[in-house]
Amino acid sequence: MSGLTHAKSFRDLVVYKKSRQLSQEILKITKSFPKEEMFSLTDQIRRSSRSIGANIAEAWAKRRYEKHFISKLTDSDGEQMETQHWIETALDCEYVDQNTSIHMIEKCLEIGRMLGGMMEKSDMFCGEPPHSVREGSADYFTETDD
Repeated sequence: MSGLTHAKSFRDLVVYKKSRQLSQEILKITKSFPKEEMFSLTDQIRRSSRSIGANIAEAWAKRRYEKHFISKLTDSDGEQMETQHWIETALDCEYVDQNTSIHMIEKCLEIGRMLGGMMEKSDMFCGEPPHSVREGSADYFTETDD
């Protein structure tokens, strides 16, 4: 074996951790954007960067169904591409410099490659879980002393 352990939660996935780091960096960078951008560029880039991780979490919840899993990872990949667009828009508006833009886009591209790998190997993530917890049947009626 390779010594790798299986993820027990979406929080264990490296791609999820990287997406959270990216959204935190975006938050810090956008704090310096002009106030007039608060409800446009600032809001858009924050929302798209945060949606990357949110869609990974949703994909994890849907991994019993491979097509749903891939669909949510595709949504996550779309959000990282949207984030790239907003980073480039911030560069065009001179809210970030070239080096910051390149750094952030490289992070997006890395996340995109990781998502692509997960989609290519979706069968490794999907299917019936090996163990399922079944609850006992609920008592819907109570006995009465009639």
